[in-house]
Amino acid sequence: MIESLLVANRGEIARRVIRTARALGVRTVAVYSSVDGDLPFVHEADKAVPLDGAPQAAYRDAAQILTIAADAGAAAIHPGYGFLSENADFARQVEAAGLAWVGPPAAAIEAMGDKVAARARMVAAGVPVAPGSTDAVAGARACAAEAARVGYPVMIKAAAGGGGMGMAVVHAPDQLAAEFERVTAFAGRLFGDDRVFVERYFPRVRHVEVQVLGLASGRVVALGERDCSVQRRNQKVVEETPSPAVDDGLRERMCRAAVRAAEAVGYRNAGTVEFLLDPASGEFFFLEMNTRLQVEHPITEAVYGVDLVAEQLRVAAGLPPGIDVDAVRRDGHAIELRINAEDPQRFLPKPGLIESWVEPAGAGVRVDAGYAAGNTVTPAYDSLLAKLVVHGADREQALGRAREAVAAFQITGPQRGGVKTNLPFLAEVLDSAEFASGDYDTAIVTRLR
Repeated sequence: MIESLLVANRGEIARRVIRTARALGVRTVAVYSSVDGDLPFVHEADKAVPLDGAPQAAYRDAAQILTIAADAGAAAIHPGYGFLSENADFARQVEAAGLAWVGPPAAAIEAMGDKVAARARMVAAGVPVAPGSTDAVAGARACAAEAARVGYPVMIKAAAGGGGMGMAVVHAPDQLAAEFERVTAFAGRLFGDDRVFVERYFPRVRHVEVQVLGLASGRVVALGERDCSVQRRNQKVVEETPSPAVDDGLRERMCRAAVRAAEAVGYRNAGTVEFLLDPASGEFFFLEMNTRLQVEHPITEAVYGVDLVAEQLRVAAGLPPGIDVDAVRRDGHAIELRINAEDPQRFLPKPGLIESWVEPAGAGVRVDAGYAAGNTVTPAYDSLLAKLVVHGADREQALGRAREAVAAFQITGPQRGGVKTNLPFLAEVLDSAEFASGDYDTAIVTRLR
């Protein structure tokens, strides 16, 4: 096993990785920006080193992180999610420095990072893809021609996009030019790549993803699916497994397709293949592959009894899995709720001081938190505060435990300058007849609002 690990991330995911590393006897090194010094992950690591530079850029400073890793004697780097986690150049630099990279090969990151090239690879691998352009479109006129060929409504999507960012729905030709300009400008600023492509938009669709694990031996296995259809601004807020929309036959087909997708790029370590599912026809289409650990990985851990971070470390060390991958079976139902520092009505960021932080407890309840009472949430980063994960024998029990846990979770700040959270909105989702029925789609939040 790896002896020492630098965690190149912050908040709840840094804390999550440190927890497993400690259980395995792996020494941990944390890095932290100028505004993160009081967060729990900093105090829980064996060693913590401050990062120079602006908070927004600190965790993306590859050269500085590599220098810290060398000075601290780290043998490996775990990137978490976001920041440098899907940066192929950083992965290569880590390995060139003689360190183990706790992630997939750089070539796999590159192959799946370009959404246009990834679509072509999936077609070649026999993975179903949604109707759309085979190449990036050059200019608004070419985009309009491709949209007419595919048929409205369509999505204009950034070739280098991901995480629900860099896309727009276009319902009619007269909207296309403005949306094309908006998405290309956004993609150029955020990703440094303004290429876009066109894909068919499905008004009623579910977002279902498959957890894959590429073993050190070269074999790829699937660990079931997660339903991520509860989204605001194309970003997930509630996930569950198994999906209420997926039966055993469909599950087997989706898992086979996900394994083919990962094999097509020589995948190793943990990753997720995302699909759009048409609940009416049962057809599903490749959306993208996240070449990292997903935010929602704990619900898979809950129902399959596996520690995915431990398996990541084993793959990075060249070790066989710590589980019998052929004997793993699903047990029960799990739901994850993302607790964000935001206005529960309009979903606008609401950072600030946390005065009180009281976590729920009890059977089947897990909290992966990045903050505690006394911490200040800054606007420099994503608004995620914690993930509430509940596990039950079936969906009904999981729903009941989720409602109780949300009601018991207390995060408050002072009246002025204090943090606000989306806990009231999460309670609204759990109480809605649509979510309770299991028959919902990606527009559920719009209907609730």
